[in-house]
Amino acid sequence: MRLLIVGILGGQLTTATRMAMDKGASVIHADTVETALRTLRSGRGADLVMIDVALSIGGLISALEAERIHVPVVACGTATDAKAAVAAIRAGAKEYIPLPPDAELIAAVIAAVAADGRDLIVRDEAMLSVVRLADQVAASEASILITGESGTGKEVLARHVHKKSARADKPFVSVNCAAIPENLLESELFGHEKGAFTGAVARRIGKFEEATGGTLLLDEISEMDVRLQAKLLRAIQERVIDRVGGGKPVPVDIRIIATSNRNLADAVREGLFREDLLYRLNVVNLKIPPLRERPADVVALAEHFARKYAEVNGVPVRQIAADAKRELISARWPGNVRELENTLHRAVLLANGPDIGVEAIRSPDGMRFDTRIESRREDAAARAAQTAEAVTRALVGRTVADVERDLILDTLDHCLGNRTHAARILGISIRTLRNKLNEYSADGIDVPEPGTARTAVA
Repeated sequence: MRLLIVGILGGQLTTATRMAMDKGASVIHADTVETALRTLRSGRGADLVMIDVALSIGGLISALEAERIHVPVVACGTATDAKAAVAAIRAGAKEYIPLPPDAELIAAVIAAVAADGRDLIVRDEAMLSVVRLADQVAASEASILITGESGTGKEVLARHVHKKSARADKPFVSVNCAAIPENLLESELFGHEKGAFTGAVARRIGKFEEATGGTLLLDEISEMDVRLQAKLLRAIQERVIDRVGGGKPVPVDIRIIATSNRNLADAVREGLFREDLLYRLNVVNLKIPPLRERPADVVALAEHFARKYAEVNGVPVRQIAADAKRELISARWPGNVRELENTLHRAVLLANGPDIGVEAIRSPDGMRFDTRIESRREDAAARAAQTAEAVTRALVGRTVADVERDLILDTLDHCLGNRTHAARILGISIRTLRNKLNEYSADGIDVPEPGTARTAVA
């Protein structure tokens, strides 16, 4: 875990630094906000910034947002400075740590950032075979493509490969290709020179240079625009990159791991993904099976999350009852490990008595997990067919653009504004969906925000 400490505060921050290093953190110091920004722009990335509350926390956070540098900020100062603490939180700091530092508090903050639910918990043979293959190829320099449904733990496995590699003591840098707008992704990956475009106030080192010596994870690479894929292919083949607005190639030394929840072979046939890039990335394929095919992992992960969230919430650690385990194993888990984690977090808070029973793990509306998934799908398909027939009659006389717009917005309503779910249902990329929604907003059409809908959803 990389920690950037900003400020002086006498020997107190030195003590905090020593505590952080004792917990395995790599620490960089910066005396001022501007020095901290130069450090982050230079490619010496950080997973957490700890800043003296007397400095301009709002200015730092505004600058980070303007330059699209994504890193959590924690403020620290004397315990008696309550007004400064409140101001820091209002400015955007995630937490306030009183000084002189407490070893347990420093450890908790480091652990929260470093762990982030990234433990590799494996018991099922289906997943153990994948991990054994990952261990076998980890020491090589081969590019790896990790595939599997959303929520199966692709990034967790990528971090495991990095830790087992010869690059383990170097940076592990992750880029979510689906979360960064298309016109900004090139700058995020390759960096830019000062003045390369509006808002480029200084040279910014991209993720390729930041990861030099270590591993670069390209998460959800299937969402990358095909035009940018050509530049990525050159970077992988020749181990050089060009910053946006730059005139001189920059050498890089990285190991590439990519993930996708889509079938990239299908994307190649559809013209959405370069075949030569797929060959470069898919030297080794690690395919993670969905959680429903890993029953032994369901129990192991559930017990891990039960302990984790009991400690986080300060409640007694309870065992999971036998009938609750059977119900967890019988569930389909469409959201995979992420859904299981949320279910156990809720169960820890709702459980009464000596253990976590069936009632605690059931959904908030009291419904049991539906194990009769196939019959339910058949019923839904029949209803969908009837609805489709009625809708088709209403399409005559309308333009394709109008029909497309209504379909997209109705689907977004159905998903309560969740862009990722809507894009998956529509069979389009999240970037395409966002572009469509931006067009609709520009035309004055009401577009639901995440968590909302234009109309009541049944």
